[in-house]
Amino acid sequence: MRVAPLVELTDAERKTLLKWSRGRSTPARLVLRAKIVLLAAEGKANNEIALEVGTSRKTVGLWRTRFIEVRCAGIEKDAPRSGRKPSKKIVSEILHKTTQEKPPGGATHWSTRTMAVAVGVSRSLVQRVWHKHNLKPHLVKTFKISNDPKFEEKLVDVVGLYLNPPEHAIVLSVDEKSQIQALNRTQKSLPMFPGRLGTLTHDYKRNGTTTLFAALNVTDGTVLADFKQQHRHEEWLSFLKTIDQAHPDVEIHIICDNYATHKHEKVQRWLKRHRRFHVHFTPTSSSWLNLVERWFRDLTERCIRRGSFRNVAELEAAIREYINHTNDDPKPFQWTKDPDDILNKVTRAREALNKTPTE
Repeated sequence: MRVAPLVELTDAERKTLLKWSRGRSTPARLVLRAKIVLLAAEGKANNEIALEVGTSRKTVGLWRTRFIEVRCAGIEKDAPRSGRKPSKKIVSEILHKTTQEKPPGGATHWSTRTMAVAVGVSRSLVQRVWHKHNLKPHLVKTFKISNDPKFEEKLVDVVGLYLNPPEHAIVLSVDEKSQIQALNRTQKSLPMFPGRLGTLTHDYKRNGTTTLFAALNVTDGTVLADFKQQHRHEEWLSFLKTIDQAHPDVEIHIICDNYATHKHEKVQRWLKRHRRFHVHFTPTSSSWLNLVERWFRDLTERCIRRGSFRNVAELEAAIREYINHTNDDPKPFQWTKDPDDILNKVTRAREALNKTPTE
């Protein structure tokens, strides 16, 4: 008569197994395996254990042996399963089609179903090949490489202000967030409670828009802001005057994009009369270089996106409250990227783009 091997546990192993066997969020398969090993450690036979936990004697014998050989790690994770491996030809065909060809029927990207049909294999095999080679056809990243002929010059200038701001001067990252909509949800949102997310209706009523002009102080993280109905050169000039009044008798460096209104003739004439203002333009298609855009993202995520506003006045009041709260305990954003690192990355991106055939 065959006798099952004896299972002996250390204190640490027993503690771990007990935790697994009683855990409410522990996977059921791991709970079963832990119970099997604990009962085996009590000296019970496989038949007894199988009856007690409601499984087969073969399963009990499998996990008893696995634990003896590999200990807790052996029952926590499933052993790799054998299976037919795809041929190199099949793998090569899947990779080539995924990266070099488009699927039939006018689709923009492959799915496991369309690829399986095209190659004549199962969807699971396609999924395994994609997973192994870290391919995700359903995802895409957006990008934009600046074609500004003075990209390097402007980059070094702006990043230099972030990393080494001039003494006895203020550096402001300035921009406008236009067309902020006062959206009112059609139904009342329900609060979050344990086990359920907060709710928000997908439809809404539009109650007007506003444009936020904001100047982020790069050194201390405070924000100076104002609301306008439009974002023409008149509004930009008005905001410059607001900055002028808020920071008298000090040199001011303004970082902004090269939007046409920022270069208007009247704006240029005003800047010539106010020599303490120094404007630094970011390169074309490089809004990521303007730190106030990072603050705009936080504003959108924390104040606007989930809000419900019956009118523009409510929207502006909510934004003002957020700004006041920010200024009560400001936390400046720290620029850490060296200009040379950025230039190297942009150079590699341009080289890769030039090598990629256009359609």
